[in-house]
Amino acid sequence: MSETLDALDLQDAVDQLADTYRAMPQSRLLGAVPGHASRAAAALGLARELAGTAQLLEFGPDAPPREIPEAGAFAVGDQLAVAGHDLAAALGALAPDAAVRTRDGAHRGAAELLAEAVAAVGAVAACCS
Repeated sequence: MSETLDALDLQDAVDQLADTYRAMPQSRLLGAVPGHASRAAAALGLARELAGTAQLLEFGPDAPPREIPEAGAFAVGDQLAVAGHDLAAALGALAPDAAVRTRDGAHRGAAELLAEAVAAVGAVAACCS
């Protein structure tokens, strides 16, 4: 049996950030942050990014991407949690050295995709918490 990628760091980071968003009052959710119209918009953008990578892994680069809908500021914590858990599950099924073909035809390593996802969650947490 081959070794699979450990995506627990991603799942933990997403859970912590999602809980932070779930606990935010409306005034903070709607407050602008650098690069985003609001904290909620930053979280939705991150959720969409994570979901896009999960879809790439699950359905391949030729499947049309489906975008997470705008469901309001109070939904972004849950949207982030679902997208993050989907990506963690998809990555957890891969070997660390697995090559993933992206939509632009390039190949990326599964471990590289995991590291980028963890960094993206950390960046949103740093600017929006």
